[in-house]
Amino acid sequence: MTDELDDLIDDLHAEAQRDRPDADTPDVGIVMGSDSDLDVMMGSETGRGGAYDALVDELGFAEVTDYDDPPEERFTFETYVVSAHRTPELMYAYAETAEDRGIDVIIAGAGGKSADLPNMTASIAYPVPVVGVPVQEKSVDSVIGMPQGAPLTAVDAGKSFNAALSAAQILAREHDELRDRLVDYHEGLKGDVARVSRDLHELGTPGFKERRG
Repeated sequence: MTDELDDLIDDLHAEAQRDRPDADTPDVGIVMGSDSDLDVMMGSETGRGGAYDALVDELGFAEVTDYDDPPEERFTFETYVVSAHRTPELMYAYAETAEDRGIDVIIAGAGGKSADLPNMTASIAYPVPVVGVPVQEKSVDSVIGMPQGAPLTAVDAGKSFNAALSAAQILAREHDELRDRLVDYHEGLKGDVARVSRDLHELGTPGFKERRG
């Protein structure tokens, strides 16, 4: 292994040995097979919203980039690139230390026909729940193809935004504050639909389409 890979694995194991308060550790871990998956997994300005958008913009999470200097926000997440095929050692280290590092749920995304990262992460990190994200349509069968006794929750191709909401729902069973944020988000969606419905009715189809551009 390279020195960089060794150091990263050592850091994960060292963090697992520390006894940090739950409020100072990431609640959600996000892993992806390649940085080319970033736009799907986290969201992009030109495409569909992703997990980052859901967690940060909608639910008030913050990203942890330094374990020794965590954000002030109560709910947080961390992000890593972990390739099941190119760096299996890192995948194993990440998954096996997740619970001891305070991670309560993992979102794992991978692309290609052999999208093994979500499956393998779920197997190694068990019983920490894992939400799998097929980055591409051709990744769906690989991600959802877990045998009986090896649970993995999965969303449709590319929908890491929904994966983040699912992860938050899992956390919300023990955190009323987060449950309230989820309810507020859902109420906002209902309000958006109501406003669109009223505008369509009152403006008529041509007027509505013209205003929408």
